[in-house]
Amino acid sequence: MKGHLKMSEKERNRLGVFIRLDKDHLSIVEAAEQLRISYRQCKRSYRRYKEEGDAGLVHRSRGRISNRAKPVEFREQVISFYRERYYDFGATLAAEKLCEEGLVLDHETLRRWLVAEGLWTKRHKRRTHRSWRERKGHFGELVQLDGSHHRWFGSDREPACLVNMVDDATGHTEALIAEQETTKAAMMALWQWIESRGVPKALYTDKKNVFVTNRKPGIEEQLAGKKPLTAFGKACEKLSIDIILANSPQAKGRVERNNGVYQDRFLKEMRLRGITTIEGANELLSEWFCDHLNAKFAKEPQEKEDFHMPWPKDMDPRNVFCFEHNRILTNDWTIRFEGKILQVLKDNRPLPRTGEKILVRVHLDGQMDLVYKDVSLKYKEIAIGQAAVILKNTSVDLPGKGNEHRSHTVVMAGEGNRAKRKPSGNHPWRKDYRLIWSR
Repeated sequence: MKGHLKMSEKERNRLGVFIRLDKDHLSIVEAAEQLRISYRQCKRSYRRYKEEGDAGLVHRSRGRISNRAKPVEFREQVISFYRERYYDFGATLAAEKLCEEGLVLDHETLRRWLVAEGLWTKRHKRRTHRSWRERKGHFGELVQLDGSHHRWFGSDREPACLVNMVDDATGHTEALIAEQETTKAAMMALWQWIESRGVPKALYTDKKNVFVTNRKPGIEEQLAGKKPLTAFGKACEKLSIDIILANSPQAKGRVERNNGVYQDRFLKEMRLRGITTIEGANELLSEWFCDHLNAKFAKEPQEKEDFHMPWPKDMDPRNVFCFEHNRILTNDWTIRFEGKILQVLKDNRPLPRTGEKILVRVHLDGQMDLVYKDVSLKYKEIAIGQAAVILKNTSVDLPGKGNEHRSHTVVMAGEGNRAKRKPSGNHPWRKDYRLIWSR
């Protein structure tokens, strides 16, 4: 055959085997084994090769238009629409818009057409360059903290969150499972770490609102020159723990990779033990699994000095890992907090004055303390119904004709939804004050 012939690598290999077969260097059986085809298929292919030469090995569909191909007129219409209206659209969005106009085609088909016409170039996303960072030298110098959301108890159960802490220098890990990645869960994980190892120098976290807040500083914070902190941030500030924020998941890659270890090994361990509850999972983590993981994977730090600090002797952990709110003491020595009315008792020493600030401290177990000058106050909770106090009707002289006496009811704050009273049409409030006082 004259001219050029395009052959695939598979077809070229088949040609080489058939040439050897022509020279009696191979048998049909051996040729079929080398080509990894059946004996009958080898005979058919060899017969076509003998009849048509090299061209008999080329696939018969090569160069022919597919039976499923779109008509040429349709393709030209699509390209025209794209040039006129959708020239800055991606292939996926452009295909959706073309379908709305009755030109139905797959987005990958459109992408191939655009590439062939030079209207679209393949865009390869460049990976962000990242510099390798050496491990910290001391144990407790930097601890990475992260939450791993996963279906820990099976695909038919709701996802839970494993709060994981990993030391950067050694790879030591400590973890617990909670329903969500909340401030309480993060506090409990840090408390657990401190009880077993001490207070770390710094934490490396992401930018979730558990660790950092984007609210504007209040007036007191502005006057003190302090940045606004979350409840977790306040706890770390009391313990002199620095919070370092990571700009990407790769920056805290040690804890991210360690999450994968838990999702593999811990899941299988729970399945073997038949554990299906958060309580059972946390018991396994604290009693065996974390120690087993550390014994297997943890490394010795480069420096022998431990940067963990002991817990301050004059500091109660319950008063560190808690939620604190400031409230103003009202004239009846009560404060309002989360829909509750709390009555400060008279026998407190010192007894705060009305108008002063009271610190409401909510502990992780739900208990609540009122603190004034670092002293816990005695208080009792008042039911909302008991707090509604209505004073007796008193006669009040209102300016008007004949100094009419009208009864006015005074209602104390705390009554609940106060009924609004609409003044009558001839009420003095509706008259011009100059006409009233000119008499």
